[in-house]
Amino acid sequence: MKRFLSILLCTMLCISAAVGFTACGKEKVDDAAGLWANATYQSDTALGEGSKTFSFEVKAEERSVVFTIKTDADTVGAALLENNLVAGEMGDYGLYVKTVNGMTADYDTDGCYWAFYDNGAYATASADQTAIVDGSTYMFSCE
Repeated sequence: MKRFLSILLCTMLCISAAVGFTACGKEKVDDAAGLWANATYQSDTALGEGSKTFSFEVKAEERSVVFTIKTDADTVGAALLENNLVAGEMGDYGLYVKTVNGMTADYDTDGCYWAFYDNGAYATASADQTAIVDGSTYMFSCE
């Protein structure tokens, strides 16, 4: 919980700084904009170690990045948490993911949320309740 609050505070500070720069008319030198300005990874990356391997795609604002995840975790959510790729809070239906790859989506603020997909289909369970199937592709898309 303490780590989640730290991540949330850092995210809020980054958003505040970005809003401040935009209001002053300054442009960020990096080519990343919008949600991607806060992304931890901007390009395809391999993470973790373990006997299971799956692909994890993050899509937002017409951009995407693909991770190759290796893990011994049992669920997609556990693997993503251990690699610091998601953050959120527990809800009635499992982990409610609010931040993916450092990018926070807040439905109450911007009307966007992180939708979870399992092999291209809208998932029927949360990431922390979805068992890893070796070789599968999972995705969070900001919708």
